[in-house]
Amino acid sequence: MEKFMLFLHAIGAVGGGFYVLLPFLVGRTTKLAGEGQAGLADGLALANRFAQYFLILQLLTGGYLMTFADYSVLWMVLSIGLFLAIAALGGVISKPLRGIAASIHAGQSATSLINKARTMSIIILVLYLVIIFLMQYPDYRG
Repeated sequence: MEKFMLFLHAIGAVGGGFYVLLPFLVGRTTKLAGEGQAGLADGLALANRFAQYFLILQLLTGGYLMTFADYSVLWMVLSIGLFLAIAALGGVISKPLRGIAASIHAGQSATSLINKARTMSIIILVLYLVIIFLMQYPDYRG
């Protein structure tokens, strides 16, 4: 069962890899015209929803896998804290992504929403890279 959970955890990590691409994709919205911006933002909002489901998979499988090793308390607190920060910002970024499309359809400027989404996506990327480092080099000393 542990190997299957590790497989599911790896699938979740690949699905969460969307957050690695997100800053670059949000950056592309400034190079598109109105309806193109709205279409890309709609697509990113949908992909973010799927990434959130992968994060739920990560939470469930990661919690299960933590029971099999003697990780330090610091490592567990950092891992869970970073995970929760990624999940929270991933949820918060959905509002600006949906707002970009709504602003374009209403004929308003979406520049501030694009900048907000870009800033949050960069923060998520940094957190995601840090958590990948922690997962790659866990501290087994209790």
